[in-house]
Amino acid sequence: MGTPEHSTTGGPGVSWAERVAGLAGSCHPGPVVAVTALTAALAVTAGQGAARCVLTAAAVLTGQLSVGWCNDAFDAPRDIAAGRRGKPVVDGTVGVTEVWVAAYAALALCVPLSFACGLWAGVVHLAAVAAAWAYDLRLKATAWSWAPYAVGFAALPAFVELGLPGQPWPAWWVVTAGALLGVGAHLGDVLPDIRGDLAIGVRGWPQRLGPDGARLLLPVPLVAASAVLALGPAGPPGRWGVAALALAGLVAVAGTVLGRRRERAAFAAAVVVAVVDVALLLVRGTGIA
Repeated sequence: MGTPEHSTTGGPGVSWAERVAGLAGSCHPGPVVAVTALTAALAVTAGQGAARCVLTAAAVLTGQLSVGWCNDAFDAPRDIAAGRRGKPVVDGTVGVTEVWVAAYAALALCVPLSFACGLWAGVVHLAAVAAAWAYDLRLKATAWSWAPYAVGFAALPAFVELGLPGQPWPAWWVVTAGALLGVGAHLGDVLPDIRGDLAIGVRGWPQRLGPDGARLLLPVPLVAASAVLALGPAGPPGRWGVAALALAGLVAVAGTVLGRRRERAAFAAAVVVAVVDVALLLVRGTGIA
């Protein structure tokens, strides 16, 4: 598996089951599942019916799949040259061409599913997917690597809310919190790979901060997002708002501390904070409008 050409269509001795498993591993399943599940929870919070929740989740799932596969396919030549084991394309269980086909197929499904949620909902969601593809193809290696994450996460509550009758826009504090969570997710997601990225010349925003700088900065956008959700709606935050803010702070700091030894803990902390934030919306019953 020393050259990109050898991995174009996967190894000759690889079974179909192994190729399917390799394709599943190439989509970045952790973030795909996390973002889809959180969006489904937002849809429930917004008051979408069961059928519309499924449609919303399907649109987000296909979009996330396309982004994950695009990421691995585009990075494949560089990963193979660097010998970055642990990636299905590098290990030879799936080929670059197969991953590109999957990425474009998922994107083709994402378009009608997004517009089935409403015209403006579809426009907003596809803009977020476009930003994520721009990250994969160009922005991940620049100081603006955080921007697609901010745009994408801010767009999720807008996509959900615009899918309701009357196409209402979500409250400013939900969109702001989404953008902050996106920045935190970017730091947590990239943190385990910073040293390897620097070795192959990828210099996005977290890479420029370095492993320690990214890890220490991570709690800031996460806690800020929780603070916006707790304090943004009209009226006092209440006991649930205070409790959620305290829990989010503890989890974010714990992820930073544990990230010194297990850097994946930082991304796990970002996911837990997002779950706490969605739970806060459900418990307080404020919705996202």
